[in-house]
Amino acid sequence: MKAEEVGQTRSVRSVLGPGLVTGAADDDPSGIGTYSQVGAQFGYQMAWTMPFAFPLLAAIQEICARVGAVTGRGIAQNLRRHYPRWLLRTVVLLLLVANMINLGADLGAMGAVMGLILPGPVLTYTVGFAVVSVLLEVLVSYDRYAGILKWATLSLFAYVGVLLFAEVDWAAAAQGAFVPRFAMEQAQLMALVAVFGTTISPYLFFWQAGQEVEEQHRRHVKPLHASPRTAGAELRRIRVDTLVGMGFSHLVALAIMIATAATLHQKGITDIASAADAAVALRPIAGDAAFALFAMGIIGTGLLAVPILAGSAAYAVSETFGWTEGLGRRPKEAKAFYAVIAIATLGGTAINFVDIDPMRALYVAAVVNGVLAPPLMIVLMLMATNPRVMGHLTISRRLAAMGWIAAAVMIGVVLMFALA
Repeated sequence: MKAEEVGQTRSVRSVLGPGLVTGAADDDPSGIGTYSQVGAQFGYQMAWTMPFAFPLLAAIQEICARVGAVTGRGIAQNLRRHYPRWLLRTVVLLLLVANMINLGADLGAMGAVMGLILPGPVLTYTVGFAVVSVLLEVLVSYDRYAGILKWATLSLFAYVGVLLFAEVDWAAAAQGAFVPRFAMEQAQLMALVAVFGTTISPYLFFWQAGQEVEEQHRRHVKPLHASPRTAGAELRRIRVDTLVGMGFSHLVALAIMIATAATLHQKGITDIASAADAAVALRPIAGDAAFALFAMGIIGTGLLAVPILAGSAAYAVSETFGWTEGLGRRPKEAKAFYAVIAIATLGGTAINFVDIDPMRALYVAAVVNGVLAPPLMIVLMLMATNPRVMGHLTISRRLAAMGWIAAAVMIGVVLMFALA
């Protein structure tokens, strides 16, 4: 490879980081189950939700990244410094509950899929994935771990590959993606809530802000408010990183909807309880190759999402209590931070040992995320437009407008959820 090509590759890798990883983690196994269910139940009809949600999620995640990069602090730490303690503690408690339920669902899905590939006890596989995730976060250095997460995003291409084995009606898929059709019926309202609750999740807010702070520590640079000369280039990097990451996430989600619409829905299979069920249902219709791609994608994205769910909880809790935090710290330096990662992951694992309907657990998580997301988005907007928090680097009017629209849409979705 020529020196110029090497330089270009390194340049791309330096631009793509927290945003890319955060976007990929949005397509976790529970999200895959949701998108599969929507595709199986409604065919191509609700594919429009992905292009519609993309600019909203991209805007709110860019705002989170800017808050972290400008202030040099995570979201919870900024809440602690500028807002009432009761608000901080309520937000973090709800985040912990939602994250542990999501962790349980994701780990359970990974264990179930591994049980399909290699016959054996599903719970053993579930625990094994949990232990591997914790060990990677605790024992691997941040530089190497960040690289692992970046490479793990490639697992999501499995769902694009599934389209090669599905007989897609591309005209109908394009119409579904770009011509919104929606009926005010309970089934579609619930599907809309599920899609937006899965797509715009509070744990992503905390993770991306925290990772921007980690990147500053890794590169030994000051927060942008203290080095305004570098702000322009950094904010452009954040925008590109976030747009690419969220775009990647939504393209994969759209591919899952289209693939399940073209296969399961066309064959009359309209009820999918989990991502593992979707993989099993695909096998007799689209063949072993499609099944293998779908199944391995679930495991790959699970290995990406589980550490992020646990890590976002650890950032939030540590910032709340003022503990030393960060994946760039050694375990001895941040014992409480890594303890939260372990407790959250193992707590989520424990859910799989209780006789709880996994779809009911995801429903509860969706409720908690739905309750948490709108007020947190409002606080984020107040934070990002406040010179007392952001100094001279408050967000632009255009980005603020998109952020407020995203918050308004989520409020509307939650209201529909309550009335459905």
